[in-house]
Amino acid sequence: MALEAEEKTGVRRGTVIPMRGNDAVAYAVKLSRVKVVAAYPITPQTIIVEKIDELISKGEMDAEMIHVESEHSALAATYGAAVGGVRAFTATSSHGLVYMYEVLWWAAGSRIPVVMAVVTRAIGAPWNIHVEHSDILSTRDTGWLIAMAENNQEALDLTVMMFRVTEDPRVYLPGIVGLDGFILSHTVEPVEVPDQELVDEFLPPRRQPYTIESGAPIAMGNIIPDEAFEEHRMDMHESMREARRVIEEAGREYGKLTGRDYSSLVECYKCSDADYLFVGIGSWMGDAKIAVDALREKGLRFGALRLRWIRPFPWDELREYGLEKKAVIVLDRSISFGYAGPVFLEVSSALEAKPSMVGVLAGVGGVDVNYEDMVKIAEHVAGLVEEKGRVYVPALWYHLGEFYPMKPGPLPTRKTPRHVNKLLEELWSKKT
Repeated sequence: MALEAEEKTGVRRGTVIPMRGNDAVAYAVKLSRVKVVAAYPITPQTIIVEKIDELISKGEMDAEMIHVESEHSALAATYGAAVGGVRAFTATSSHGLVYMYEVLWWAAGSRIPVVMAVVTRAIGAPWNIHVEHSDILSTRDTGWLIAMAENNQEALDLTVMMFRVTEDPRVYLPGIVGLDGFILSHTVEPVEVPDQELVDEFLPPRRQPYTIESGAPIAMGNIIPDEAFEEHRMDMHESMREARRVIEEAGREYGKLTGRDYSSLVECYKCSDADYLFVGIGSWMGDAKIAVDALREKGLRFGALRLRWIRPFPWDELREYGLEKKAVIVLDRSISFGYAGPVFLEVSSALEAKPSMVGVLAGVGGVDVNYEDMVKIAEHVAGLVEEKGRVYVPALWYHLGEFYPMKPGPLPTRKTPRHVNKLLEELWSKKT
């Protein structure tokens, strides 16, 4: 029966294998026939490049692994290999991504397709190795496409898709695939791994705008007139916008082959009839879906809108689903200090702050947030809306079950958690 269904739909099922999110990315890189991988280890990313190294050493993957001395060198080597004409990949997290920051701009500005996995992690100080979105969201303005996986299956699928999209002549920009540290990177889930023949059919041979090779010298990246520089940036912006169409086309084709459709930049869970929406990125949007079901049982019509892509930004989809809601709760796992969460700022802009909006900051530095916490957040916000009619709160910290509203600008009173106040008092007493 399964074979008959495949013949009728064209869907070709792969092999289901339990694996960590990092392994899923490594297998996607293998299936994409990457030829050069440059690597420097950093938790929680290291397993990706270790797995790729293992696949190469076993003869299961035809590629060259370059072991470098830093993350800056890892992306520089990947960029150099890509400029030379081969499909190239690297991966990093947290401080490693910050160290790469200069090369992010060079790769995008050179219009060279490169794919990188970012396993999200907090940035110190103080040291913290757990999930946060400060690292990946710091790349929004660099010219890289950014996709964010909810689960391990998406980590594999989006990596394969990213090679297809970035190498499309309408785009020719590099791309990042994000997955949450430890929650996905080190957690085992069943993943359907497509056959090599299917990926070969989906992913054409590498294309790029130019190649630097011996005997054919060209100049790239030199100083150019200011007007030409601005026009270059305008062209990058147009290509990022055009990437929407490329993603939709590639996602639709991938869905026909695998049964998993990625033609939308967002995933909407029970949004159509919802009065309230959760909006966010990453793995905790799975918890948001469970919270939606629990809230509906209590009579609160919630939905969950997950941004699968951050760049290009899903402006149209947000407006379609969010403009007419009573309230939108934006979940942020990072903070733009002194204002609000980065996702809130972008969502609020797209919605012109027309519905009631609350930016909830939570889960920073790996603090656990589950569906029960989201139910509590939702009930709190729904209560505010019912009481006041309309609310606009850019920054509402939710920490260990308590709410800490923090409006932009000076506050008449400072409300921080008790143990934080105690810690600050101890630190300052030692200083004085």
